[in-house]
Amino acid sequence: MTRLPCPAGGVATPAATDGTMQTFALTLDKFLEHAAKWHAGAEVVTARADGAADRQCYAAVRTRARRVSALLAARGVCAGERVATLAWNSRAHLEAWYGIMGMGSVCHTLNPRLAPAQLASQLQQSAARLLIASADLAPLVEAITAHPTVLGGILFIDGVPDAARTRAGVPAQLLETALATAGDEAAGDAVVWGGFPETAPSALCFTSGTTGAPKGVTYTHRSSYLHTLHMLPPDAMGITASDAVLAVVPMFHANGWGLPFVVPAVGGKLVLPGRRADGASLAALIRSEEVTVAAGVSTVWLGLAEHLEASGQDLPTLTRVLVGGAPLAPALMERLERQLGVTVQTSWGMTELSPTGTMSPPSQPGRRASASGRPSVGVDLLLTDAHGRPLPEQRGAEGYLRVRGASVVERYFGHAAPATDAGGWLDTGDLARIEPDGSLLITGRAKDLIKSGGEWINPAEIEAIVGALPQVSLAAVIGRPDPKWGERPILLVETRRDQPISDQELLAPLRGRVASWCIPDTVVRVPSMPVAPTGKIDKMRLRTEYGRP
Repeated sequence: MTRLPCPAGGVATPAATDGTMQTFALTLDKFLEHAAKWHAGAEVVTARADGAADRQCYAAVRTRARRVSALLAARGVCAGERVATLAWNSRAHLEAWYGIMGMGSVCHTLNPRLAPAQLASQLQQSAARLLIASADLAPLVEAITAHPTVLGGILFIDGVPDAARTRAGVPAQLLETALATAGDEAAGDAVVWGGFPETAPSALCFTSGTTGAPKGVTYTHRSSYLHTLHMLPPDAMGITASDAVLAVVPMFHANGWGLPFVVPAVGGKLVLPGRRADGASLAALIRSEEVTVAAGVSTVWLGLAEHLEASGQDLPTLTRVLVGGAPLAPALMERLERQLGVTVQTSWGMTELSPTGTMSPPSQPGRRASASGRPSVGVDLLLTDAHGRPLPEQRGAEGYLRVRGASVVERYFGHAAPATDAGGWLDTGDLARIEPDGSLLITGRAKDLIKSGGEWINPAEIEAIVGALPQVSLAAVIGRPDPKWGERPILLVETRRDQPISDQELLAPLRGRVASWCIPDTVVRVPSMPVAPTGKIDKMRLRTEYGRP
């Protein structure tokens, strides 16, 4: 065959006989379609408030989600428009997700732990036309509608609300009633799923705002599809069809770490806790559903461990716990693994990353709580100096962490300017070190650094040392204004009730391990460490309550 010379630009035009592959748009509806076709009998289980369990197979979930799509279309919702959800982790919420995304609309998840004014502001920004809300959140919905929004209707799921009133006169109805009365309009085949570009937006999630005003992150079908593939290998989540996965991480928190896509993608059993995430409720759910893998922030697992310690119970089926949201203290990791009888997998990510960036392999030799694992293919990391210049040596040196990849935000919702630099790198705001084996260690938050006498103090370094003490449940360090030094660190601790410890014993491990001027001047004991809506320690609240001289 004669090879023709390349045209200008060096790219040859494909001939009709060159062959090609099928066009297969990476859209999220395909995960539920796959589960319904090839794992139809696998279940989605939701814990109800009365202690019973609601369960449906994937085939039924797919049918119901398609009916949600048809109902939304009948109410005038179009592809590209946003529909908000304000709900706990439940099967009905999952059906709403797939119903919204499958038809090409955008699912805007709202965090019910935020104030009504904050939620109304986010609804205004997204211009969501409809809100799907858990019935027990009716009072919050009523408070939200006291503020300006463009909501045209509210659909309640998971029960009957005590009060379905809205102050702005927005019509409210039970989703089940709406589906029952819609007739042919809400038939399961009335709306075709897919059929839009894989680059179309699928979801909108606002950041937690722990270091500034919340910003909206728009996920695309392609970005979340690829993120799902990133999480499937054994060195990542490694979930299989034989697993029963408890997703405690809220679905309104950074796409629920992708679990609503990952678990159906392999046909695993998906267990959802509803509103109750206390230790006793989770222990009962894990036992009854024979959960093998669970995912959530460390404060959740601390509550579970304390319940098991007090009750003397065990969880024989649970083998792995996936932890994220904030660095894990070594003592807490050891305690969780001992008390729960599991392997703890640490991870690092953020809303802007869809959200997981790295995850520690479950069988990694010499695993450490401080290490967050290596990135999956498709995620790249870069350490820079404070001015954004790449460090000449990327291993063993501390720097400012940047990230890029197919599942990383390029531009925030409503922003014209890109969120990345000229090279496509997103500044995460984290300080980090990359070990010789490629493992990522988050060493602190740039905005958490304390400047004392012209020198920087890293709170995370102190927190890791104090948090390793067996008497300490949680530790946090913040800066307090000082007339001589500018700022001085103070240590706040939540200690275990059954193991008293003095202030001197709390500070003693720091001597010789950090510079003397880094040691906090003050120790403050808190009965319960304040937790932000995403489950992380709420440093903004700590600064407000304890950061003044």
